[in-house]
Amino acid sequence: MLLLIHLCYTSNLSAEEIVIPKDSIVMSYTGEEVIIEAFKSNTNLSQLPISATLLSDQIIKERNITNIKEINAFVPNLFIPDYGSKMTSPAYIRGIGSRINAPSVGLYVDGVPYFDRSTFDIDMTDIERVEVLRGPQGTIYGRNTMGGIINVYTKSPYKYKETNVHLGAGNYNRYELGASHYGNISNTFGYSLSGNVFHTGGFFTNKYTGDKADPMDAANGRMRLSWKLAPKLSMHLVSAYEYSDQGGYPYGIYNAENNTVGQVNYNEPSSYLRNMSTNGLNVEYATDKFKLGSMSSFQFYDGKQRIDQDFTEKDLYFVDFYQRQRMYSQEINIKSATKSNYQWQFGTFGFHQSYNTDNDVDNRSTNTHTLQNASNPTKGAALYHQSIINNLLTEGLSLTLGLRYDWEETRMQTIARSRKPDNTVVETTNKRDKDSYSQWTPKAALQYSFRNNQIVYFSASKGFKTGGFNTTAVSEADRTYKSETSWNYEVGTKGSYFDNFLDAEISLFYIDWRDQQVSQNQATGTGYILRNAGKSASKGLEVSTQINPLENLNFQITYGYTHASFKEYMYNTKENIDYSGNFLPMVPRHTFSTAANYTIRLKSDLLDKVILNGQYTALGKIYWNEDNKASQPFYGIFNARASFVKDKVSFDLWSKNIGGKEYVSYYFYNSLAKDSFAQAGKPFTCGVDFRLKF
Repeated sequence: MLLLIHLCYTSNLSAEEIVIPKDSIVMSYTGEEVIIEAFKSNTNLSQLPISATLLSDQIIKERNITNIKEINAFVPNLFIPDYGSKMTSPAYIRGIGSRINAPSVGLYVDGVPYFDRSTFDIDMTDIERVEVLRGPQGTIYGRNTMGGIINVYTKSPYKYKETNVHLGAGNYNRYELGASHYGNISNTFGYSLSGNVFHTGGFFTNKYTGDKADPMDAANGRMRLSWKLAPKLSMHLVSAYEYSDQGGYPYGIYNAENNTVGQVNYNEPSSYLRNMSTNGLNVEYATDKFKLGSMSSFQFYDGKQRIDQDFTEKDLYFVDFYQRQRMYSQEINIKSATKSNYQWQFGTFGFHQSYNTDNDVDNRSTNTHTLQNASNPTKGAALYHQSIINNLLTEGLSLTLGLRYDWEETRMQTIARSRKPDNTVVETTNKRDKDSYSQWTPKAALQYSFRNNQIVYFSASKGFKTGGFNTTAVSEADRTYKSETSWNYEVGTKGSYFDNFLDAEISLFYIDWRDQQVSQNQATGTGYILRNAGKSASKGLEVSTQINPLENLNFQITYGYTHASFKEYMYNTKENIDYSGNFLPMVPRHTFSTAANYTIRLKSDLLDKVILNGQYTALGKIYWNEDNKASQPFYGIFNARASFVKDKVSFDLWSKNIGGKEYVSYYFYNSLAKDSFAQAGKPFTCGVDFRLKF
């Protein structure tokens, strides 16, 4: 329907009716015009042949998005389940994702890559915008971006000159305090500082202890320095630190008959402690003909997980799991800066990541310990190029061609020991391995741009995710897993219609991939590993619309449909268990959201305006495992927010999950307890926020 409207409407437009400036975009949700500038590309996002969603700082505030997991409610076919702890933050786009190990959806914050999924759950304080690019982004971004990319950008002191104070409180003993300052020392030097502390008492009570199972204390800080060293030379330094200490894993026994979760009831409290520091230095030299950029980054992450692995009141198993990551990366990028019909960019990328784990499994029923230490360093390099030829053969027709070569080497040393009841320790494994992977990832896209900046496009791109080692594998046969590859085919259109009354984007996609990496729970019950399936396919559509009936009233509707299934997947040859034809786990068939925003302007000494925002978000059906025996039906929740604004002061009332909809946010089978467990979705929450800007 939208494609038909597009073709009919654009045929009657003239050059004088162009409503979108050349270097700005109309945002999917607010209709605001913003200029997109990024390390990879300065291209207008609305003019790229790709499915994309942009969330502004206004949207993040109005919809009370406090962490990265909460953006999935408003992005078609994006699913980031909220369960466990900050360690468990898998992201899925169009059915492509990974529950463990390296992610299949990339995350970049101010151009700095986040390589480990345990680092994904970040705070959304003082964020300028979030971009979600759906589909493989391997040509420009490289490794482990088969599903897409989430780009997060913090506020720049060049654009903001203000001080902000934020106080918040809510039910379940929720408290938050934050402050930020953006300023300039001179015309060539700007800085920003921000900090935030957060506490929640937890949502679920552990029946055994009588205490909340999932309280959390967190704090974060960010510094950004921006220099204009010379008319053509600029530098940006970003440094962020985040600390969190939380109780975790509020899992209860799952009742399949009515899709409910029993009360949390395990005998030893579980927890997760995370320390993370991320640093990036971006240097750019810009001329009238080209821009040369360098991005250097360093990230360290330490995680400590303590978990009652049987999740019951019995004293059976307890696991201490430690993670230590150190990641260095360097990228150099040069791209054209002219307005000619030929646009180009070249880049090179390199990284080194050290990743070490210690896994102590305490089998209390036999008074024995299994101790496993794993060291998994990885290094890689890449070269890439992309060319865009505009006005090819005829005005408005553009061709994009890209190619990237990635090489990666990973090593693995595993030392396993067994401690017996008499405290004697026997070494059972001491093994070293090395493997390497390489891949070419091409991309081609053809688009036609109408004179009002509306476009139609077709693209084909290859996705690639490296293989690796399962650091917690018990069986030698499960020690390694292969790389997976995919081809993504997409056709779409986007634009603004009827004098900006309707903004719309629609796309259809088909993904064909080989050797899909599937997470499976080990028979020992001591954690997940990755194995390769044969062939899989995903197909669907995505729609994003905004309706602007009045200047102070707008509506947004998004919808995503994904049909993702195994084409060939022999799960167990000996027992002849074949999952071919089954749906992929952790993939909602439907994602849907609708939101309304209404601003009431007042002529009062007490208030300048009242902003009312309401949202309904829904998703499902979700199958939790490859056997498709357990699932979460389609469900939806209501959220709302009211902001009362006077000058630079605002007082906000908010609520989430109005009506207290009960649903399952995560499910798994625990072979240790020989039972199914799940985590219930968060209950009704509400709170108040006070914000001061000066």
